[in-house]
Amino acid sequence: QVQLVESGGALVQPGGSLRLSCAASRSIVSIYTMGWHRQAPGKDRELVARITNGGTTTYADSVKGRFTISRDNVKNTIYLQMNSLKSEDTALYYCYTILGLKSYWGQGTQVTVSS
Repeated sequence: QVQLVESGGALVQPGGSLRLSCAASRSIVSIYTMGWHRQAPGKDRELVARITNGGTTTYADSVKGRFTISRDNVKNTIYLQMNSLKSEDTALYYCYTILGLKSYWGQGTQVTVSS
């Protein structure tokens, strides 16, 4: 089992930057995949980015070149650096991982991009 706690969400102007953090309750060294999803009002939850313990990353087309996912196996934390934010990035951002056959999710952190 693992608990995930996100932080870093905020209200930011278009073009601005934010860094989200997701702290895990246990060591993540052996956890293969961790990542971020987001859900905007009235829309389905969608994958934003994920990273393996080998450092391989995957991004949604809509965030490529603007977002960067990283992980710190010492701090048991993953990050999502978000640059050049757009209004369409407004959503509740969830950290997730998969252990065995079960997925685990954080409670979410709200990102609002608005002038």
